[in-house]
Amino acid sequence: MLRINDTIAIEDWELTENFVRSSGPGGQNVNKVSSAVELRFEAQRSPNLPDPVKSRLKRLAGRRWTNEGALVIQCEETRSQARNREIARDRLADLIKAALVRPKRRIATRPTLGSKKRRLKEKKVRGEVKALRGKVDPD
Repeated sequence: MLRINDTIAIEDWELTENFVRSSGPGGQNVNKVSSAVELRFEAQRSPNLPDPVKSRLKRLAGRRWTNEGALVIQCEETRSQARNREIARDRLADLIKAALVRPKRRIATRPTLGSKKRRLKEKKVRGEVKALRGKVDPD
């Protein structure tokens, strides 16, 4: 079981780990040992996540979200299978924690009179500078 916070815990049946051969340096070891991990979390079918959290998680996951509604996290950072497994689980937990935070609603504001005047004054100064860049009459 993967505990996210006091109320949310991911059950073991929701997680599938697949170990594959890692790419990159490692000598002969890289051809023999399956140290990279591919962690698959069935997020869409998870009873532990509320629907708003699922939709935010889908947006945060991006390309890692599959058409079946699963979240796939790959890790091949270290040569240790156990360490890669821990890193993948930590990444999943961090992603779910980020999805738990509700974004603040933006409150529309109007610019102040002073800021409008400063903007227009700066535009006028800038226009004068550009007007002076024209061709000079020889007369």
